[in-house]
Amino acid sequence: MKITLIGLGTDEYGLTKGAEKALGLSGKIIARTAKTRSFLSLDGYEVITLDGIFETCRNFDTLNKKLAKAVTDAAKTDDVCYCVDGAVCEDEACRIILSKHKDCRIFEGEPKSAHAANLAKLKCAQYTSVSAYNIENLKSCQAAVVYDIDGYFVATKIKQKLSDLFGEEAVCTFVRGNEASKIKVYEIDRQKEYDYSCAVAVEECEFLKKERYDYADLEQMIKLLRAPNGCPWDRAQTNESIKTNMIEEAYELVDAIERGDDYDMEEETGDVLLQAAFHAVMKEEQGAFNGTDAITRLIKKLIFRHSHIFGKDKADDDSEALGVWERNKREEKSQKTFSDTVVAVPKNMPACMRAQKVGKRSAKCGMDFLSPLSASEKLSEEVEELIKACVSGDKNSVFEEAGDVLFSAVNVCRLAGVDCEEALNAAVDKFTKRFAAFEKLALADGEKLEDMDLSRQDYYWALAKNELKKH
Repeated sequence: MKITLIGLGTDEYGLTKGAEKALGLSGKIIARTAKTRSFLSLDGYEVITLDGIFETCRNFDTLNKKLAKAVTDAAKTDDVCYCVDGAVCEDEACRIILSKHKDCRIFEGEPKSAHAANLAKLKCAQYTSVSAYNIENLKSCQAAVVYDIDGYFVATKIKQKLSDLFGEEAVCTFVRGNEASKIKVYEIDRQKEYDYSCAVAVEECEFLKKERYDYADLEQMIKLLRAPNGCPWDRAQTNESIKTNMIEEAYELVDAIERGDDYDMEEETGDVLLQAAFHAVMKEEQGAFNGTDAITRLIKKLIFRHSHIFGKDKADDDSEALGVWERNKREEKSQKTFSDTVVAVPKNMPACMRAQKVGKRSAKCGMDFLSPLSASEKLSEEVEELIKACVSGDKNSVFEEAGDVLFSAVNVCRLAGVDCEEALNAAVDKFTKRFAAFEKLALADGEKLEDMDLSRQDYYWALAKNELKKH
């Protein structure tokens, strides 16, 4: 038996001649719902409605599956015309039916999104349309039309999504039937009534007047700044000239994180993204790659490395998940030996961080100290050698032995579960506070720091330690 899918459009005059002919020849006519204005176009036909199914479904996905099943079951014994409000291409149940019955005939009606876009008089020639029940699929775009806003709960979700994309103060058009009114996005869930015909149409304003911007806008801004009539400084930059900016911005972000300052974290996150986008735009100018290439590579890398989520591997805890990640990373980078992983540690990392990472990777083959205590014994040996080098006065030996002492100290920290960068930073912070307190106490007693002997310095340093302990 054959299935014909018919879009009834948005009013009682939406049936095409072809659809009318198909209805006349059909053994059974089924309508998605009788609660729409377009259902009036079926007046005079014997129609079975599926309104009862709506009451038995808890979510949109289940509803569409049941609607599709009702139609396909009916088609086992009769030729069926399934009629939906709006257009067939906008109906999820029709998509399900088409995935299983590719020989269906289709007679389209006016899409609900087109009806709303026309009433809104959108200036943008292209817009993205989406059902309210698939709003999570809506991404950044110049203009959007969201239909099927048939209740308050759905309207709230639409408001949140469009606020994120366009800004809550952005002007949009709220459509109900053939009526359209201009409102702000934050007012979408403040309307008096909602029904099957409600929709919202919204479009971006001028670039410099937008309320919300995304990564594509960031790249556009950089391109504007580097244009011939843009900023001379931005035009003059190269990947090499701004490479240290990324390091500085990353440190500023980490500083904001450590301070627990969300406001500064927001700003510094943006600054890090700016640096990444700047490099991508300049490489796009050179024909090497663009931002989309970089993001595509990133997503594919995440999928590959998370094979315990997207593949056949399994991980029951964070330790096993990390193991899967590291194994996949070695495979991805063609690192076949332990040396390959050690050599791959970037040389421009902060020294403590690099030393800790090298030690961690080299330990993967079992070449490591048994405990922090055994590593401490090695540290003691290195300290003795440094002392001997200092006594000898050989600067090259002092340099070498000093490095060995620092590397050994990093190994002790690593095996003790201490992050060397954090530990050293904490020690520097502690010294800085003590020094400030030491100087303040000495000056209060009329002492001059540059004239104090060692015993007086020790005295005031002890006072400073005790002073800080009180706080």
